[in-house]
Amino acid sequence: MQETDRRSKARPTLTFWIIVGWAGFCLLPWYAVDDGFFSFAWLFEGYPIDPDYAPAAILISQGEKLWLTPLLLPLLMTLIALGRRQSDAATAVLLILTGAFGFAWLMAQGFGIGIRGFSFDWLTALFGDLGDRQFGMGYGALLLATAFLFLFTQGIAMRGAIGGDVFVVGAIGFVVAIVTIFVFFPIARMLVFAFITEDGAYSPTVFASKFLDDRIWGLGCLFGTRCGAAWNSIFLAVLVGTLTTALGLAFALVVTRTGFRARRLLRALTVLPIITPPFVIGLALILLFGLSGTVTVFFADVFGVQPTRWLYGLPGILIAQTLAYTPIAFLVLIGVVEGVSPSMEEAAQTLRADRWQTFRTVSLPLMRPGLANAFLLGFIESMADFGNPLVLGGNFDVLSTEIFFAIVGAQYDQGRAAVLAMVLLFFTLTAFYVQRAWLGRKQYTTVTGKGDAGVHPLMPRRLAIPTLMVAVAWGTFTVIVYGMIVYGSFVELWGVRNTFTFKHYVTAFSIGVNEHGIHWSGAAWDSFWTTIYIAAIAAPLTAVVGLTTAYLLTRQDFAGKNTFEFGTMLSFAIPGTVIGVSYILAFNVPPIEITGTGIILVISFIFRNMPVGIRAGIASMTQIDRSLDESSLTLGANSWQTFRRVILPLLRPAILAALVFSFVRAMTAISAVIFLVSAKYDMATSYIIGRVENNDYGLAIAYSTTLIFVMLTAVGMFQLLVGTTQIGRRTQFAR
Repeated sequence: MQETDRRSKARPTLTFWIIVGWAGFCLLPWYAVDDGFFSFAWLFEGYPIDPDYAPAAILISQGEKLWLTPLLLPLLMTLIALGRRQSDAATAVLLILTGAFGFAWLMAQGFGIGIRGFSFDWLTALFGDLGDRQFGMGYGALLLATAFLFLFTQGIAMRGAIGGDVFVVGAIGFVVAIVTIFVFFPIARMLVFAFITEDGAYSPTVFASKFLDDRIWGLGCLFGTRCGAAWNSIFLAVLVGTLTTALGLAFALVVTRTGFRARRLLRALTVLPIITPPFVIGLALILLFGLSGTVTVFFADVFGVQPTRWLYGLPGILIAQTLAYTPIAFLVLIGVVEGVSPSMEEAAQTLRADRWQTFRTVSLPLMRPGLANAFLLGFIESMADFGNPLVLGGNFDVLSTEIFFAIVGAQYDQGRAAVLAMVLLFFTLTAFYVQRAWLGRKQYTTVTGKGDAGVHPLMPRRLAIPTLMVAVAWGTFTVIVYGMIVYGSFVELWGVRNTFTFKHYVTAFSIGVNEHGIHWSGAAWDSFWTTIYIAAIAAPLTAVVGLTTAYLLTRQDFAGKNTFEFGTMLSFAIPGTVIGVSYILAFNVPPIEITGTGIILVISFIFRNMPVGIRAGIASMTQIDRSLDESSLTLGANSWQTFRRVILPLLRPAILAALVFSFVRAMTAISAVIFLVSAKYDMATSYIIGRVENNDYGLAIAYSTTLIFVMLTAVGMFQLLVGTTQIGRRTQFAR
């Protein structure tokens, strides 16, 4: 009976997607318009007759783009399916064939015909010179492809997949499609470019020559010269991963296992670098330890020594990245440290173990997953970091900057950039799998459904004193660094004219009034508003995709679920630098031609930050009893209604967490953004990097300081909305 009800409710959905498909084919511009996706000026510029804005149906009627004609066949087949009984198995087969053929032909003609005719030599040899071309897909093609995809998934649901649930099958199909297009396809495209020669042919020899380049794998540092970028990157990443994990654990232990009175202030300091573009810390270090830095000049005057450039290279990058990524490790470890069951620690002490034995044999082993995750995050963030090596790198070459110069430098060698990105991806995926192997299949569960009102024991004294000293010293250093950031924004020319001035803020953010109203005359306003605009669009979309995926992973059982989860989490292990390069190579030509637009920035943020939304959703949904879903379904609601009316209202903290993270990361990201910005869509971080390259440190630091306060305001507002959650466990230091 329930199956019959679901099939009867499938007809409105089928009708909707058929209308969407026909609208895309007959009403909307088939190809992308020059004015941008969100511009509708085409409505007044020759639409629908002008071939640049014409729908597919008009193009065919004009004798243009005749390879689009076969798409009429699956569209007509949808009308046949609409006229048949939805309970008929033949209708399901018809929808599957319709959706599969339509989507496959759409992709085949898109990849087969580009801006110079046929995209492959074998097509030219088979059919001759085409004498025509096509550009990237637009509104019409997007709507038709979406309609074919959901008609295909509806047919599968009508065949009984996942209980015939149209919403669940459609959601799985949608997530699989977008992950394939925007994660797997760019990576595959990048791999192909690694084998392309200068004349466009494919050669393993070219790949081998670029892959085995001494600039990548050279071991000259063993003999007093320079090492290759690969060895530099992996050595730096291991150091950063180790240091950030150790410091993050120290902060977490101080906050949770000591009576340190300023632990709340210490916790607040660890959040600061998260809302700061990572390379900004590098700028502050230059103000402190650079050739004209405060500390450098002070010691040079006191001891009469010549200032050096010791900061530039491995030491400077290591300090900057450790400052920038320790808070990430802390946020991972604070939950793990708090999650260790106090009852287990109390049981160890009851058995006459002292505090050190309890910590070493009970607490620390249970923190193993958190330590592994913290190290992996530090490792990946270091490998992907672009800003700090660019600012502080000196002669210390790393993969991220080498990739950048291969793309934007005078050499413009896309093949070399692809090879370097492959090496970088190999390192991060290897770290990902080593982490999983190290954790193995052991169980680390300490929190069950039973109450746990125990109290965490204090750290042993021999561990507490050095840990507290390290945390306080590092916290003090963080305060000094951020003080220099704020102070440096008010100095006219650091190390030369240290007079107080507002010049940099005026240059960046001046506002005037003219006959047209308010005039944003500052040099930084364009990139600032673009960044806010892009981040505001990307954040909710990231949350939607992430939480929908989390719902599928926690509430549904289907074939290939583990593979599905791996695919959605793959972008977690892909550095932003690799994403930037692969997106350039994949989306600079038809059929998806979005390079230089705001869309490519939004998409890159969605798939870069999506894993966080997934994990936040999974963590929250596992706490929601499935009986709530079952009750809703029993009362006649379908899966979509249950998800919208029952699950989502209970996921408010997870939704806001995903929004906060994705918004902040979109505002401060640089590793992928630096490859994807354009003159029209310039982001704040890339603008700041440009000022740094021009030695305009004052303006760069003033802009960075403004971003920090904007992020603090945004996070504070989100925190007011989220509030705090009381777990109900006693604390050691309650008054």
